[in-house]
Formats: sequence, C-alpha cells, structure tokens
Amino acid sequence: MEDNGISVISNPTVAVRLTSTLSEFESNRRFNRGITIAEFKCKLEMVVGVPSSCMELQLFSTQDKFLLKLEDSDALLGSYPVDDDCRIHVIDRSGGQNEFSDLSKVEKFELPEDAYEKRNDSARSFLKKKKLGRFNEEGQAKQEELKAAAEEKEKAACANITTGSRCQVKVVGQPTKVGTVMYVGTADFKPGSWVGVKYDEPLGKHDGSVNGKRYFECEPKYGAFVKPTSVTVGDFPEEDYLDEM
Repeated sequence: MEDNGISVISNPTVAVRLTSTLSEFESNRRFNRGITIAEFKCKLEMVVGVPSSCMELQLFSTQDKFLLKLEDSDALLGSYPVDDDCRIHVIDRSGGQNEFSDLSKVEKFELPEDAYEKRNDSARSFLKKKKLGRFNEEGQAKQEELKAAAEEKEKAACANITTGSRCQVKVVGQPTKVGTVMYVGTADFKPGSWVGVKYDEPLGKHDGSVNGKRYFECEPKYGAFVKPTSVTVGDFPEEDYLDEM
C-alpha cells in the first residue's frame, strides 16, 4: 500500500528464482527480506554449492532483464528491488570445483548383468512382456526381410549404372540434380550400395573423399554419394551455365 507517497511492502518474504554457473537447473526459494546480503549468501551455499565468499550475485527482473549486482554485504535483501519471481544468478568466482560439483567423489553404482536380467521392474523386463523392440521376434524378422529386399533392389539398380555415365539424381525433399557417375559399389562410411556422383554444379557435399578415404576425384562441393534407386542413367547433357545471366 501507499501512505503519503511512501511505498510499504507488506510481505516480509520474497520468492525468487535461483540459477548459478554450476548448474543448468533453476530452483525456487523464499527468503526473508530482512536478512543482509551476507546472510543471504550463507543460505545460498547449501542451495547452489558455491562458497559464500566466492559468490557474485546478479539480480534479474521477472522478464530476465539484468538489473544490478547485489554487492553491499551489510545491506538488507529488501533494500534491493527484489520482487516475487525475480531471478538471482550466482556466479562462482572461486575458479575451481567444490564438493557439490566434483563428480569424481561420487561413488558409482553398477548393477551386474545377471542381476539386471532378473529384475521385474526394469526397462528390459517391460520390453520383454510387451514384446517390443528386439524382443518382438515377428517384428524383427519383418525388419530383416524388408532390409534384405531393399539391399537386393539396390544391387539390381547398381547393375544398370556404370561409371562415366551421365545421370539424373532425384532425392526426396531435394531439387533434381544432373551429373556424372564416378563410383558404384559399397563404401566404408555406411552399409549398402552407393553411387558416387560429380554434379555439374556445386550442389554436393565433398570432393569425392569421405572420412579421409578417397573414392573419386572432383572439385569441392561437387561430389556426393546417393542410393542407386535415386539415380537414373541417360542422355542428360551438361548445360552451359556460363551463358546464363
């Protein structure tokens, strides 16, 4: 309320959002406006894990706009424009980890494979009961069947594609491209059959080399690998792009 132009805060406590440089998470806490900034820092130690002597406090508005630093240790928290839902960001100036952030001190728990197999409340147990994923034998067999059929289709398509042939490439979601077949066969970067193409324009991804292994030669950004089923071999003459304006 207001009395003779003087604002009076009736609520002795304030709820703020807390963030820090030691955590990606935001927490919410309520504090007494009557404590000093020094006392406030001591309370924050157990919340954010930063030593009070190494804290730098920054105050942000409810819309996360930076307002000011809480620097005066003897000043009361309520003397600053700290309102409900404001954010206070704690910066760790210690220059090192502390007991709350050093994960090397945390004892790691590992469940033996045979013990995990016997559990009835595990993700694996759920998948088994519902016959999902790799525990769905019928579904797995169907997937293997589809995979084998796709591989046979790719091999059959490769039989009609020879290096040096002009081609047109149509990949779903991409513009139609024209180029020259430079490579046909398997590759180390992914399983299955692949066709290496040198495009007429710099619409590719590389220069014929992938992961350090060279499959063919071309200029940078002119080379690409596509599935055989996306390639059509035929009379696709190279256009003279120099005549275009």
